[in-house]
Amino acid sequence: MNSRDGAASGAGLDALARFVRHRAAVGGAVLIAVLACVAVLAPMLTPQSPEAQDLVNRLQPPTHGHWLGTDGHGRDVLTRLLYGARVSLLVGLAAASLAVTLGVLVGAVAGYWGGRVDLVLMRFTDVFMTIPVLFLILLVVAAYGASLTNTIAVLGAVYWPGVARLVRGQMLTLRARDFVVAAKALGAGDARVVSRHLLPNAAGVIAVQVTLSVATAILAESALSFLGLGVPPPTPSWGNMLTEGRLHLLGAWWIATFPGFAILVSVLAFNLTGDGIRDALDPRFGARTGSSAS
Repeated sequence: MNSRDGAASGAGLDALARFVRHRAAVGGAVLIAVLACVAVLAPMLTPQSPEAQDLVNRLQPPTHGHWLGTDGHGRDVLTRLLYGARVSLLVGLAAASLAVTLGVLVGAVAGYWGGRVDLVLMRFTDVFMTIPVLFLILLVVAAYGASLTNTIAVLGAVYWPGVARLVRGQMLTLRARDFVVAAKALGAGDARVVSRHLLPNAAGVIAVQVTLSVATAILAESALSFLGLGVPPPTPSWGNMLTEGRLHLLGAWWIATFPGFAILVSVLAFNLTGDGIRDALDPRFGARTGSSAS
């Protein structure tokens, strides 16, 4: 291992240690791990189908047979909640990945090359940001229908401009640093400078943006499904479970309460984890460890 690899390894261990000291972030990471396990192991955690109806036992409160009660079609709320975690997390992760990938690509190119390239890409980004989100969603739903894939594509298309602006700002700051000038002097090409020097130094901003984008996408998917523009029933998602619960809010509170709580917990977990990653990758974090981690 050369000195550069050793320094990188040491910096990584230091960042991990700072993250572990951030109690709220560790709690958020644990919650994310639990949600991921629930989503993956949903078929093993419940013997029932999320679409199985039992009209005789519809709108039953939480009991031993149905721990979180049943909905208006007699479907087990706990089962639908577990399977809904699959859909909501999949949409959140896939939409965030798409938005961050597009945003990093556009922002890195615009910030590093600057000039006319920056002008054209940023004006394109500005135009895209002026498109009303609801109008774009209605357009896609009207043309292609409501589906899981369309929901992911729309959310990814909506949120990439914000990521592009953040990454561009980082590139503009970093491209004038001494290590970039030295890399160019040693003959490194533009692609190598961006991929090996600039993007790793912008990893903190990108990592935080990933976690925040997942949280935002989960909220957006829930809102779209609640309005009937997202994941169509009978596929369970936390959003369309809220739609079902709205119809029985006074007489069957459990139908909307539990998916609403699941949305709250998942969004909070990703936000806390994002804060912890930001602080762990910030070299000035050590000066305020006591106030942040407590």
